[in-house]
Amino acid sequence: MGKLTGFICSLALATASVGAMGATSQVAAATAEDLHTDSHQALENLYRSNPAAESLGHRARAILIFPNIIKAGLVFGGSYGEGELVKNGAVSGYYNSVGGSWGLQVGAQSYGYVVFLMTTKASDYLEKSEGWEIGVGPTVVVVNEGMAKNLSTTTLKDDAYAFIFNQQGLMAGVSIEGTKISHIKVSH
Repeated sequence: MGKLTGFICSLALATASVGAMGATSQVAAATAEDLHTDSHQALENLYRSNPAAESLGHRARAILIFPNIIKAGLVFGGSYGEGELVKNGAVSGYYNSVGGSWGLQVGAQSYGYVVFLMTTKASDYLEKSEGWEIGVGPTVVVVNEGMAKNLSTTTLKDDAYAFIFNQQGLMAGVSIEGTKISHIKVSH
C-alpha cells in the first residue's frame, strides 16, 4: 500500500467516524462552558468581520451559533459540530449540526456558521421540532459577501439568515442545505 492508499483509508475512517457521530443526538457533547465560550468568541469575530451580521444579530429573535463544524469526505462525506441557541441575550439550549453528502469529494475542512432566526415562527419551529433539516420548514437564506452589503431592514423578509465563516481545509465550498439540527444535552 502506498501513501495515497493509506491517506484514502484514513480519510474514509474519518468520514465514517463523522457520520457515526451524527447518527444520534446523544453523543457526548462538549461542556456548556466550552460551547458558550467558543460560540461567544465566534459570534464576536463574525460581528467584527461583517457589520451586516451584527445588524441582523440586533434584530433576531434568536441566534443559533455553531463555532466549529468538521467535515470529511471521500465520495461519501459527513459533518458534525455542536453549538448553542441564544435568546434575549441568554443561552436557551444546545444543539448539534449533522450533515451528510455524496458525490465527487475528497478531503476535510472545518468551518463555523451562525443562523439568525428573524421570526417567532423560525424560533418556535427549532425549539418545538424533533430536529430541523435546513431546507425544510422555515426559509433560510445563506448570506454571501455581496448579499451582505445589500441587506437592510426593508430587504429582510425571510425567516432566517445564515453566515458561514472561518472555512479552512481542502474541500471547496460549504453548503448547509440538508443539515439536521437537533437539541442535545450537555454537561454543566
